[in-house]
Amino acid sequence: MKKSIFTIENNERLTNDVYRIMLSGDTSAISAAGQFVNIELDGLYLRRPISVCDLEGTMLTLIYKVVGRGTEKMSLLTKGKKLDLLTGLGNGYDTSKSGDNPVIIGGGVGVPPLYMLAKKLISAGKKPKAILGFNTKSEIFLEDEFSALGIDVYVASADGSYGIKGYVTDALRECGAYDYTFSCGPEPMLKAVYNAAETDGQYSFEERMGCGFGACMGCTCETKYGFKRICKDGPVLERGEIIW
Repeated sequence: MKKSIFTIENNERLTNDVYRIMLSGDTSAISAAGQFVNIELDGLYLRRPISVCDLEGTMLTLIYKVVGRGTEKMSLLTKGKKLDLLTGLGNGYDTSKSGDNPVIIGGGVGVPPLYMLAKKLISAGKKPKAILGFNTKSEIFLEDEFSALGIDVYVASADGSYGIKGYVTDALRECGAYDYTFSCGPEPMLKAVYNAAETDGQYSFEERMGCGFGACMGCTCETKYGFKRICKDGPVLERGEIIW
C-alpha cells in the first residue's frame, strides 16, 4: 500500500451515470489486475474504493458509476485537481493459474478491472475471450477497448437491445471452449457464473469497506478456509474457497 497525490488529467462521462477518470502519479504500488485504490474526497469521512481499470506508466485509469455522494463528487472533479489516493490495495487476480484459453466475465461496473486483466493475460501469451454484461444498450462501455485488444468479445444485454439477449451466463454458453474463468460483478452474477462455469476460476467480490487495508475488519466474510477481509485478503477469491 502506498499513499500518494495524483493529478486529474481527464474526467469524462461514458454513459448516463458511468465516468472514466484518468490520473497521473506514483503507480508503483499497483502490481496486479483486480487491485483497487481508495480515494479521499473533500467533506467525506471515508475514502471511496474504486477498482483499477488500466495502468500505463504513471497514468492510472479508473471507471466508476455515480451511486451516492462520493461518486457524485467525483463526477464533478476537473482537470488539474489533486487527489489523495491509497494505491496497491487488495490481492488482485493471479494470472499464472489461467490456462491458455481463459474467459473473463464482467457485469456492469465489474467490467473495468477486467480490461487490465485482459492486457496482462495477452502479454503472458494467453488467448482470453471477454464476456461483458449490461442491462441495456445505453449502459454499455469498454466494448470497443476490449475489441481493440484483438480478442473475441461477447456482449449480453438483459433486455435484448444489444448483442446476446440475456445474462453473462447465456453468453458463456455461446462463447465456445475455455479452460479457466475470471469474473467480477454483483454477487448474484458471480453466483450464477459459479454455478454455470465448467472450470476453476477466480471471483472478485464487493463489500462495504471502512479503511480499505484490513485494519477495521468491516468487510470480513467467511470462506471454507476461515474468515477473510475482502479489502486485503481479497477482493479476489478462489472458486474452491467460496461459501455462498
